[in-house]
Amino acid sequence: TYKFNTREIDQMEKRVDLPEVPEREKVHFLFSLGKAFEDAGNYDKSFNYYKKGNDLNRGRTTYDPKAIEALSDRLKLFFTKDKFEEYKSSGCNSGAPIFIVGLPRSGSTLVEQILASHSKVEGTMELPNIMNIARKLGNSSKDRTAYPEIIETLQDSDLTLLGEAFIKETEFLRTGKPHFIDKMPNNFSHIGLLKLILPNAKVIDARRNPMDTCFSCYKQLFARGQAFTYDLSEIARYYVNYVNLMDHWNKVLPDKILKVNNEDIISDLEGQVKRIIDYLELPFEEECISFYNTKRSVRTASSEQVRKPINKDGVGRWKPYAKNLKPLVDCLGEGLLKSEDIALIN
Repeated sequence: TYKFNTREIDQMEKRVDLPEVPEREKVHFLFSLGKAFEDAGNYDKSFNYYKKGNDLNRGRTTYDPKAIEALSDRLKLFFTKDKFEEYKSSGCNSGAPIFIVGLPRSGSTLVEQILASHSKVEGTMELPNIMNIARKLGNSSKDRTAYPEIIETLQDSDLTLLGEAFIKETEFLRTGKPHFIDKMPNNFSHIGLLKLILPNAKVIDARRNPMDTCFSCYKQLFARGQAFTYDLSEIARYYVNYVNLMDHWNKVLPDKILKVNNEDIISDLEGQVKRIIDYLELPFEEECISFYNTKRSVRTASSEQVRKPINKDGVGRWKPYAKNLKPLVDCLGEGLLKSEDIALIN
C-alpha cells in the first residue's frame, strides 16, 4: 500500500546502477520501482523494472521446472483410487484441519480470512509441516527410497502416527477452537499424503483468473520460496502442472475437494460463503460476511486487502500489461484462458 514519492523514485533509480550495491538489494529496488511506476500508470516502465528484478532474481536460484513436473507425474502414478482404498483404515481421525491450497496470489488469504471469522475456526498461517513430512519420508530409509513410493513400506499405524504428529506439532498455534486452517499453497502437491494421514481433513482449492494469478506472482517479491515466480513461462508451466495435478486429485478423491473461484466470491459473497461453510459442515455465521472486521494477524502479501470489504480492485490487473504477457498466454493455452483474454494479447 506504500506510495513512493518522486524523490524516493529518483534515489532508487540511481542506486540500481551502482556497482557497489549487492544484487540482493538491487532486486528489492527493482521490484519497488516496478510498483512505483505501476501506481503512476506508467506500465511500460513498470514492466521493465519488474522484468529486470525477476531476471536478476531468477539468476540467483536453482529452480528446475522439470523436477517439479516429474514429481507430479510420480504422484499421479502412485496415488490411485486403489491406493486410497488400500489405506482406507489408516490415518488420524481428527477433522480439525482445513487445508487451503492453490497458487500464491490466488485469493487464498481471502478464503482464510472469511473462515477465520467463524467462531469455530482458527486462522493460523502457512504451515510447513505437511511439506516437512513428505521431505522426511523421502530421507527416512537406508536406501533413501523416494517419496511418494516409500509410503508403500508404511503400515496403517505409521500413517496414523504421522497424522497425530501433525495435529500435535501445530497445537501451539491454536487456542482450542474445533477447526484450524493450514494455508500453505504448495500443499496441493501433497493432497494424497494428507488424505492418507488425515482422511477427515477438508481441502479447499482456491482459484483466480489464471492471468491475474500468474502476473500477480510475477510482480510479487516473495520473502522465501516460490522460485517458479521469476519467469513468465515458468510461472505458466507451474500453473499448468498445478491444474493437471488438481484434476488428478479430484478424479481419485471425488467430492473431497472444494474448488472456490475468487471471482465468484466477489460477485456473490454470501452465496459462496454459505457454500464453503456447508462443505465444512459448520453453521453459517454473519461474521464471515463481514470478514474485514476480524482482528487477527495475517502473514501474507494480501494482509491489507483482506481488511477491506469485497471489491473488484484485483480483477484484470494484468490487462494494462497485456502486450508484455504473451509468454503467459503461449504456455497457458486456450484450455485455461478465456477467449477475450487471448484476444486482448494477440
